[in-house]
Amino acid sequence: METVAIFGVGLIGGSFALAIRKAGFTGRIIGVSSDQTIRAALDGRVIDEALPARQAAGLADLLYLAQPILKIVDSLEELDAWVQPGALITDAGSTKKLIVDRASQVISRARFLGGHPMAGRERRGVEAAEADLFQGRPYVLTPRSPADLDCPTAREFLDWIPRIGAFPIILDAETHDQAVAFTSHLPQLVSTALAALLEGRPEPQTRVYGPALVDSTRLALSSFDIWGDIFDTNRDAISLAVESYIAKLEEFRAALNAPLDGPPPDGQLLRRGFDAGARFAARLRDVT
Repeated sequence: METVAIFGVGLIGGSFALAIRKAGFTGRIIGVSSDQTIRAALDGRVIDEALPARQAAGLADLLYLAQPILKIVDSLEELDAWVQPGALITDAGSTKKLIVDRASQVISRARFLGGHPMAGRERRGVEAAEADLFQGRPYVLTPRSPADLDCPTAREFLDWIPRIGAFPIILDAETHDQAVAFTSHLPQLVSTALAALLEGRPEPQTRVYGPALVDSTRLALSSFDIWGDIFDTNRDAISLAVESYIAKLEEFRAALNAPLDGPPPDGQLLRRGFDAGARFAARLRDVT
């Protein structure tokens, strides 16, 4: 791998460039992005040069698509005519089924390997990029078949994942989208809903709150510009996650009307919920 072209040199694309450089990549990193982003990326030495998409695609051994999801889909429509035969195209989209399905339809001269680094920050843009963003984080790969992981360019890309501090997880695209609906997209909606509720209420104006409220609303700082595509491309799985969460809240609301020391099922439901929640939270922290 001698030349990497990053389409979308924002937080993820810029961090990938910085991460592989820190991990020892000595080749050429080309940026494809808006003029404003390119200027910032060049000033910050995130990329070596900027080129139009067609030229960058024709030179790259690895094409890294870190654009919004629907922009990735649009890029795939054009790339096959521009890439070198044998090049690897991968992406960093937060949902995978639409992207993987479209790649299977339109990419034939190159290899495509879907990807999703499970890393991020509330801040956007290349100015927020950092070389250590992927440290200790899962990096999901969604091959269409085992052969997608077997070509030389894919094997080399897989070798870079632990070098930038991440660890690979292999899933099919549909399983990935179902999982992140519960583990990523639902937490975002919960945080945003809580913050939106409190934005219109007088209670927070008293300043009577602790770190729990700050922690719980951290994700609400995220921009809808990013999340709109996610909701559009994973609507059914996210809807199921939201329905499941509402059902759990309804259980808790019903239990609030029963004495905490009463008989099962209602009297002990909150206690059991706290116990189950504590077990999951502890296990989550052991893993991360």
